[in-house]
Amino acid sequence: MAASEPSDASAVTRLPPGRVGPPLITADRLAERVRELGRQITEDHRGRRPLLVGVLKGAFVFMSDLARAIDLPVEIDFMAVSSYGEATESSGVVRIVKDLETDIAGRDVILVEDIVDSGLTLRYLRRLLSDRRPASLEICVLLARARAELDEVRYVGFTIPDDWVVGYGLDVGEHYRELQAVHSFEPDA
Repeated sequence: MAASEPSDASAVTRLPPGRVGPPLITADRLAERVRELGRQITEDHRGRRPLLVGVLKGAFVFMSDLARAIDLPVEIDFMAVSSYGEATESSGVVRIVKDLETDIAGRDVILVEDIVDSGLTLRYLRRLLSDRRPASLEICVLLARARAELDEVRYVGFTIPDDWVVGYGLDVGEHYRELQAVHSFEPDA
């Protein structure tokens, strides 16, 4: 057995085939932009107590940093939806895995998403949450594809190319969320 092979292969989760590239967005640049978004949200919501609704799992790191960058009392809740599973392309079907625990009627809600790709998930969530009659509903995304429709997105961290990305909460097959920067990921052909 080679030194790099585990003695019990079933006890080790294998990384998806592919390669993590150099950072597209460094940890320092992420922190700086999150602070800017926090200041903008603070100014726009002065005198209110917004409810941040994070979309799990990808947005958890971003939302945690964003909540601390907003100089207002905020509340937090989470939803989990799935349109990717372990694939690198959306299935085209959005399903709710975990719904909100908070009644959002009459609340100022900011939906916090990690990335807007096709916009399918975002459109679905916007319709779903709007039907629950919040006082206001705004959207904050960390990353948006250059081709994404952003008409209804108020706060955008970065616009990125169509590369698959990992790090800062984003994953491929549940791997690489722990990376401090956003990196491209190149799956094996």
